[in-house]
Amino acid sequence: MRAEEWDERYRAAELVWGARPNRWVERELADLPPGRALDLACGEGRNALWLAARGWQVSALDFSAVALDKGRTLESSQDPAAPRVAWVHGDATSYRAGQPFDLVLLCYLHLAPTDWAAALSCAVRALAPGGTLLVIGHDSTNIADGVGGPQDPAVLFTAAEVAADLAGAGAGAGAALVVDRAEAVHRHVDGADRPAIDALLRAHRG
Repeated sequence: MRAEEWDERYRAAELVWGARPNRWVERELADLPPGRALDLACGEGRNALWLAARGWQVSALDFSAVALDKGRTLESSQDPAAPRVAWVHGDATSYRAGQPFDLVLLCYLHLAPTDWAAALSCAVRALAPGGTLLVIGHDSTNIADGVGGPQDPAVLFTAAEVAADLAGAGAGAGAALVVDRAEAVHRHVDGADRPAIDALLRAHRG
């Protein structure tokens, strides 16, 4: 989808994704000491704002200006003592970080293979030595065995496929990434007779 289409989608609902952070973001990052974080394709900023409330200095990037405006509005209702999020209007497939980040998040970004490879490369290049990369998305098996999410298999992936992609994405981008976790995880969906299946990968730069 183009940025204009996402703008319309975000205009059509108060909060498309809700205000609470993603459950896997909470599970994986709650104990990580705060530093500098980059949320690529942040949407309305629910994960970025959760990180900021925990003391992170967050840059939140999305190509939908409407989503970023909604993130700013949501931020204005939260703890004024928390670090302010830097809202960045840009494309996750071409973003170049000015400084490295201790955490880079790619949460439910589903793109055609070439664009996905570009976004993953941007994420890897932005990662500081020792930094953490967290990738979450709808697993390829979700179409047949789960519920919700994109129904185009070309934009889905497994955690194992992301792990394999990291070797190419990390070429020339500093020390290799070490995969700490790569698995399919089940997410309860209200009203559904089966869970959604997500792909989760956590890695760090050695």
